[in-house]
Amino acid sequence: MLLRLASPNDIPAIIALERTPGARDFVGQWSEDRHRTTLAGGDARYFVSETERGEVQAYAILRGVHEDSRAIELKRIVVAVPERGLGRLMLKELMRIAFHELGAHRLFLDVFDDNTRARHLYESLGFQYEGVLRDAARREDSWRNLRLMSILESEYGTS
Repeated sequence: MLLRLASPNDIPAIIALERTPGARDFVGQWSEDRHRTTLAGGDARYFVSETERGEVQAYAILRGVHEDSRAIELKRIVVAVPERGLGRLMLKELMRIAFHELGAHRLFLDVFDDNTRARHLYESLGFQYEGVLRDAARREDSWRNLRLMSILESEYGTS
């Protein structure tokens, strides 16, 4: 199984993944309380991917899963060891879940302007660039731009 729903017991591993050197530059650093509140809130689904030994090797968050707008946000996707294809496999499965199980019309995300690896992945799976969220996120001592990207249900499967 590639993904399973996360439980509150997975939160320490999720936080550890967020704080890895590769993720810190591109992923927000949420507190344990914020993760627990979001997970328990009912409008987000957390997913984890585990190694054969049961260790969490990646996670993702979809938000807006119960909204009438049918617009679901891919809030996070973090992989412990990038460039091995796990992120692509996870994203394909998350897209399937969003469109086929959750009935999304639109799946959207924001990505740091300088996160070229992630932008390439999203574009290769059919996400379209919608615009720039200028100075939308603060990292260390500077403001950074985010790119807004999305894929519509009519585009899903055609990429």
